[in-house]
Amino acid sequence: MYAASSRGHSPAFLPPQNGNGHRSPGYVPGKVVPLRPAPPPKNHTSAKLTSRNQEAPAATFAFSPEEQRPPPRESRKQKRHKNTFICFAITSFSFFVALAVILGISSKYAPDENCPDQNPRLRNWDPGQDSAKHVVIKEGDMFRLTSDATVNSIVIQDGGLLVFGDDKDGSRNITLRTRYILIQDGGALHIGAEKCRYRSKATITLYGKSDEGESMPIFGKKFIGVKAGGTLELHGAQRTSWTMLARTLHSSGLPFGSYTFEKDFSRGLNVRVIDQDTARVLEYEKFDTHEYHNESRRLQDFLRAQDPGRIVAIAVGDSAVKSLLQTTIQTIQERLGSKLIHGLGYRQAWALVGVIDGGSSSCNESVRNYENHSTGGKALAQGEFYTLDGQKFSVTAYSEWIEGISFSGFRVETADGVKLHLLDDVSSWEAGDQIVVASTDYSMYQAEEFTLLPCPECSRFQVKVKETPQYLHVGEIIDGIDMRAEVGVLTRNVVIQGEMEDSCYAENQCQFFDYDTFGGHVMIEKNFTSVHLSYVELKGMGQQQLGRYPVHFHLCGDVDSKGGYIQPASVDGLSVHHSFSRCITVHGTNGLLIKDTIGFDTLGHCFFLEDGIEQRNVLFHNLGLLTKPGTLLPTDRNSSVCTIMRDGVYGNYIPVPTTDCMAVSTFWIAHPNNHLINNAAAGSQDAGIWYLFHKEPTGESSGLQLLEKPELTPLGIFYNNRVHSNFKAGLFVDKGVKTTNSSASDPREYLCLDNSARFRPHQDADPEKPRVAAVIDRLIAFKNNDNGAWVRGGDIIVQNSAFADNGKGLTFASDGSFPSDEGSSQEVSESLFVGESRNYGFQGGQNKYMGTGGIDQKPRTLPRNRTFPIRGFQIYDGPIHLTKSTFKKYVPTPDRYSSAIGFLMKNSWQTTPRNNVSLVKFGPQVSLNVFFGKPGPWFEDCELDGDKNSIFHDIDGSVTGYKDAYVGRMDNYLIRHPNCVNVTKWNAVVCSGTYAQVYVQTWNTPNLSMIITRDEYPSHPMVLRGINQRAISPQYQPVVMLEKGYTIHWNGPAPRTTFLYLVNFNKDDWIRVGLCYPSNTSFQVTFGFLQRQNGSLSRNEEYEPAQSMAELQKKPSERKFYFDAATGLLFLYLRAHSHRDGHNYCSSQGCERVKIQAATDSKDISNCMAKAYPQYYKKPSAIKRMPAMLTGRCQECGTHQMVFSSDPHKSYLPVRFQSPGKAETQRGEPSVISVNGTDFTFRSAGALLLVVDACSVPFRLTDKQTFLSADVSHMEEYLKASIPPRSIVLLSTRGEMKQMNISDSLALLGLAKPAHLYSKGNIVFLGFSGNFKPSWTKLFTSSPEQGLGVLEQYLPLQMEDYGCSRASSAHRRDLELLQQALKVQ
Repeated sequence: MYAASSRGHSPAFLPPQNGNGHRSPGYVPGKVVPLRPAPPPKNHTSAKLTSRNQEAPAATFAFSPEEQRPPPRESRKQKRHKNTFICFAITSFSFFVALAVILGISSKYAPDENCPDQNPRLRNWDPGQDSAKHVVIKEGDMFRLTSDATVNSIVIQDGGLLVFGDDKDGSRNITLRTRYILIQDGGALHIGAEKCRYRSKATITLYGKSDEGESMPIFGKKFIGVKAGGTLELHGAQRTSWTMLARTLHSSGLPFGSYTFEKDFSRGLNVRVIDQDTARVLEYEKFDTHEYHNESRRLQDFLRAQDPGRIVAIAVGDSAVKSLLQTTIQTIQERLGSKLIHGLGYRQAWALVGVIDGGSSSCNESVRNYENHSTGGKALAQGEFYTLDGQKFSVTAYSEWIEGISFSGFRVETADGVKLHLLDDVSSWEAGDQIVVASTDYSMYQAEEFTLLPCPECSRFQVKVKETPQYLHVGEIIDGIDMRAEVGVLTRNVVIQGEMEDSCYAENQCQFFDYDTFGGHVMIEKNFTSVHLSYVELKGMGQQQLGRYPVHFHLCGDVDSKGGYIQPASVDGLSVHHSFSRCITVHGTNGLLIKDTIGFDTLGHCFFLEDGIEQRNVLFHNLGLLTKPGTLLPTDRNSSVCTIMRDGVYGNYIPVPTTDCMAVSTFWIAHPNNHLINNAAAGSQDAGIWYLFHKEPTGESSGLQLLEKPELTPLGIFYNNRVHSNFKAGLFVDKGVKTTNSSASDPREYLCLDNSARFRPHQDADPEKPRVAAVIDRLIAFKNNDNGAWVRGGDIIVQNSAFADNGKGLTFASDGSFPSDEGSSQEVSESLFVGESRNYGFQGGQNKYMGTGGIDQKPRTLPRNRTFPIRGFQIYDGPIHLTKSTFKKYVPTPDRYSSAIGFLMKNSWQTTPRNNVSLVKFGPQVSLNVFFGKPGPWFEDCELDGDKNSIFHDIDGSVTGYKDAYVGRMDNYLIRHPNCVNVTKWNAVVCSGTYAQVYVQTWNTPNLSMIITRDEYPSHPMVLRGINQRAISPQYQPVVMLEKGYTIHWNGPAPRTTFLYLVNFNKDDWIRVGLCYPSNTSFQVTFGFLQRQNGSLSRNEEYEPAQSMAELQKKPSERKFYFDAATGLLFLYLRAHSHRDGHNYCSSQGCERVKIQAATDSKDISNCMAKAYPQYYKKPSAIKRMPAMLTGRCQECGTHQMVFSSDPHKSYLPVRFQSPGKAETQRGEPSVISVNGTDFTFRSAGALLLVVDACSVPFRLTDKQTFLSADVSHMEEYLKASIPPRSIVLLSTRGEMKQMNISDSLALLGLAKPAHLYSKGNIVFLGFSGNFKPSWTKLFTSSPEQGLGVLEQYLPLQMEDYGCSRASSAHRRDLELLQQALKVQ
């Protein structure tokens, strides 16, 4: 039964919390679209069509006779014979047949109550092509658009309905052009439905220029707008939105690249030898057979030496026959199958492509005569072949004369497209679709677009593309970290597009863009009835104007069940590409689901949460890449735009790009209470994911009162997100935006970047309640130029994460500044850091820097520049805890330092001794476990306060080998004792002891430096410039060894007011300090507890003067001071009297503070060093004994995870081959196959073969076979008959294998064709026994002299395609978290 009209019976669906019963008519509620009631219609006027110049009478529409025909009715005669069974049956049958015909007549196929276009109440509508026509669709107007149309505008309201017609076979192609579509007051627009997806091609083209036509209130121009009561349901064909490469896509599509060569007058026979399995050009030779007989003989020997199966290409340059011997001709005929070489004449152009011993059937050749300094066309020879991976390639040779000049050349290139191997089923992708492959290098501009070709031979995990790749795109897990490139399909069968001009015009920021940026936009307002967009393509959308974005939920409030929606609003599977302003904007909207959506090649923040009040939004499995700068907000702008656009600043202020702008991000998350799961930020000008914290709502939400401050609110779910190819940072957690207008006191622009916010999450966002740790779980960050992740705040935990090839892997910064900050902690655990992976990168895009790697001296792309110091984990201040983590491949080069652990360079802030490191593991290719910097490039003079005081606690000795030791900079004598151990290459000293900090603040003393000296090392004072040397009240925070004496001096007059705070002092911890003053100074010294929350002081106590040092030392716990006028030193003890909890800087009673008020009229420099020593000198001693160096390996150190993948529900088997060359073999180095960390070695010439069950986790070895050289011929039989199904086959050989004929067997185990294994040295093979051919099957070979070195592969286990019975039982943590996130809190 179909639903009643808006005036009919009440529908059977859940009433909302607000609104009324009016809804869009036409089909059963809940079947086509979950409806939320809209406001009642304003009027009930029928549809009107008006032109711009004239109002037409009531619209009339022509329908076919079939459409006008009423349903058949039973005649009175039939009714009178109902007692006759046969007549009744015939009548009933006729009735239902007729009814079915009528219901299906407009759609041409059986009706489906889920399909909006099959609603029997719809009338076909064809408004024609009239750009002046204004269409208003109102109550009673229920239209099915069946053909292309152009109108000026469409307003759908008061229960009006517009549906795009569809066909079962998807044969319709409907394009609707209009300036705008406005949906309101019960109006509805449908293209397909969630349960009946649109099959045909539907396009809505929004046309118009920015300087023409009327601008509608709120929405402007060129839009689809949804107001209160409107319904927008667009549902294209469902398809895999994006996946990842499963095999590396090489530049040119071939593993060793394409080859092109052309030369003039290269006399003789030019020859190239190409490997038939890899398309690699192996040999380049030229034989001058025109002039020299010896050259002919050399060519003969050269061809005889070639292995059967090799591809040979030959091209004549100038002339080649004068000295070409008959025996050489015969060799060419016999080995290459040539038929034309025998009759080759003087200066004839000849080209050949053949296969050694392949006969004439594999030979392609061409000859052209030489006439009047030219040839009759080009002698062109070409052959087509396949690599072992199944990639088709062509080899071309050519020769010709052009106006007296001889040309010859060669090409080796892919043929008939390039095949891509993908991780997921992409059978829904079609020929003609556009796809994008992400960069896997530092430059986001290495992302590439491709067009799909027909590929009948492709599996459901493969596609073929038309264009040739220009860059390398990694398709592997490398060094344990998933670096596989994302691959997204941009094409959808439902399209919303802006109609664009050829170039920029009018007031569209043409000073920054040479192309039109005035695209279309979709805007949804509050109290809509229903909005669901799925599998829709949006291109040419967005405008460089505020509020004009491809998809914009504008101040919608709660759009989930909390807002009264039966089915929450969502966008799913969208493709937003070549956008001129953002991707998806969530503005004042909560509870929106954004899923499986791609944002590619866009301007400004892509996935954009706007005002800092948006909460509970769920971003699940979205991909953003090539996020470029825009102009709208300061944070969208790059350096040049930032300084040029100054309309929003006060006076003549010139913005500072690095601090005001330069923050464009793929995911801009303006409130922490949102959920990010399975997303990929694959290339942004600045950041991949940026969490920022608004002090108050901004934009159109200004003035709203936040019940919970964002910076105090716990973090939503962050799970399994990946960030790469970003410049500033992959993940950035820090800062806010300026929330006040520009003024004389602060001339910066409104909403520019601001450094005042600090993330410190607490329960219920209440600072008086316990902290709630923000958990960043499973982050993968690689190839980010500066930071893999920068995280400021506390408490924050980063776990199960991986960082590779970043300038700095992970940086922790504390959440605030003492004394306003209570103290917090940050922890990273179960994580992996790789300095320079086997992802060597590829020059191009915006990759400016190439250099030599520290591991293997191979060329590679570099972050920042050639000299930039690479650091895995960077400490800024702390306290941090680094634990259960592994570091690999940090090796310096002559150009740059590279260290596993490092410190923020040029750090003027503090570093706390409460930084803790434990259970860390350093791989064998880590030269610098830690590095404290040295004067030079990037580090400058290393003389800032934080540089000098860098320190951490090596709890278990896993960094230094000394348990319970502290590691600081080698020239820091405040932390030393005589038994400390210097580590010169680290610029570090390792010491035992207990340490804390003294926070020293002076008033009204700008540019004053503090000199602090330990009594035991007076010749090694530390000069501190202060956090901000020009500040009125400088601050200094030296790290000190406890239970020692210190003196403090100044490079100017002594401060009149000085505060000394005890930071990180536990109860009864103490030091003695002597502060330098003029001898005539009088003092007032007081003690108190500073209450951090309100700045008040409690327990204010006066210090009493002591008469001597002996009196002071006798009672150090009493409030006494001693002033030695002879030396000018004011002595007192700083002792903690209260307990300190957790990571708090201060005690539970408050921050213990000593205030010194000094009265003197002297303006002399207060430096008492010369008088203080040697009087107060103490012999250096260790308070805490230096531990013995540890021996043996730490079994529990490092992460226990061997693989960090973006599909953590899958299990991967790490496999490592060590294949030594001839020289290494002679030295006795073994050959090794390592499976999941278990080594299988062999030292004799022959082959080792392992068979592993592909369905067992972690792994189960089912067979191990060793074939010595004498028995290697038996391996063929074993491979064919003895390997069970669902098995992984691992093969490694040692020494040259001449009698190993296993090519056909390897093809059965996954290679695309039999390999040619003649005269190979070492062989490594990974194969699979079964009906499935995985993308990871590979064959590696080397020459007899060379080994293959170390090869690592990560093979998926328990795959359904293997035939594993337990494949479907994998635990999907991501789906669990998605369901958790969708529950309204």
